[in-house]
Amino acid sequence: MKRNARDDDNNNGGEALLAKKSSLDPAAALASIRHEFGEHGGVNMSIEASATFTVMEPETMRRMFTGELGPDNDFFVYSRHFNPTVLNLSRQMAALEGTEAAYCTSSGMSAISSVMLQLCSSGGHVVASKTLYGGTHALLTHFFPRACNITTSFVDITDHEAVAEAIVEGQTQVFYFEAMANPTLTVADIPELSRIAHDKGVTVVVDNTFAPMVLSPAKLGADVVVHSISKFISGGADIIAGAVCGSEKLVKGMMDLRGGSLMLLGPTMNAKVAFELSERIPHLALRMKEHSRRAQVYAEKMKELGLKVIYPGLEDHPQHKLARRIVNKEYGYGGLLSIDMETEERANKLMTYLQNATQFGLMAVSLGYYETLMSCSGSSTSSELDPDQKEAAGISPGLVRMSVGYVGTLEQKWSQFEKAFLRM
Repeated sequence: MKRNARDDDNNNGGEALLAKKSSLDPAAALASIRHEFGEHGGVNMSIEASATFTVMEPETMRRMFTGELGPDNDFFVYSRHFNPTVLNLSRQMAALEGTEAAYCTSSGMSAISSVMLQLCSSGGHVVASKTLYGGTHALLTHFFPRACNITTSFVDITDHEAVAEAIVEGQTQVFYFEAMANPTLTVADIPELSRIAHDKGVTVVVDNTFAPMVLSPAKLGADVVVHSISKFISGGADIIAGAVCGSEKLVKGMMDLRGGSLMLLGPTMNAKVAFELSERIPHLALRMKEHSRRAQVYAEKMKELGLKVIYPGLEDHPQHKLARRIVNKEYGYGGLLSIDMETEERANKLMTYLQNATQFGLMAVSLGYYETLMSCSGSSTSSELDPDQKEAAGISPGLVRMSVGYVGTLEQKWSQFEKAFLRM
């Protein structure tokens, strides 16, 4: 039954708005939050597909619009604001990342753009990593300066002195980088980078799309964690979705009826999508472990074949010692590796054999699928960068980004790779 507004005055045990920060292992944190049951006792929660919600008394609606009553005590207005099913997925995301709160969006780019617009104002300044997903780079390089008067300085985040110099105290509002860079797999020193930014009063936003479960940026010092849930968290390459994880104050601010970027820009997640994703998160830990296990084995074997392989789990990776120190134990070093074939022609030839001759993987963008996906980053997901920017980001023309899947046996899939490589 819908609660009467007066009932709320005596209710001190209502559902917390979103999950509280936890120091637990990500899988343990997910298991510690409340299991949402279905309306009739089903083990799976019900889907709340309503766009709008009724109240029993007119006074209740007034109190909801003034902010006196809200989703933290089961009062809902409209699904562009809070929706119960999306809210449950958001609790899971907050538990996964160890943040006070989270809210899920229609795409990863909508999560990134919304949080940046919430934290930055016209005339503001952002410091960001030189090596970013092409869409994010384009957002910061072209769209924000033109539409919002927000400028960005790009830096090599492995050069901490350069980072400190780029941050202008009193002007820079956000420091943005990826936990594992797309596609070079540079591992960010999140604790030290966060310290540098916080010393100058700057908010740290980290994209953790490449490393859910593997890294926990909020526990390492970041203020906000963003995700494209379309990738590893979904795992099925069939859903577009995103998430913003951070403080309760940030999430409530982004959902504010008068000034919230999520509320007013409206990148709303459909409740049916939220239900689908909430059923996949419980086995994310198992999937990430297998993605990482196979990526580690393949990287080592590819190196033995003489290929130039980039993978944080290899001892010759520039940030291997850092990664070993900050990753969550048992989850490995992630499911992505890169092979530098030096030229686009050689990269395309290898991928053609791998897909069309031996069925090792598929030529496609995105990542986190159960099949191995591969693409030549310079001409695909990083194509928004000009040649100089690609060179500065360390993206070779022949860099093949590979998202390692887990179908078939490891021995079977490696045999397919080896046959394609030898044939090439």
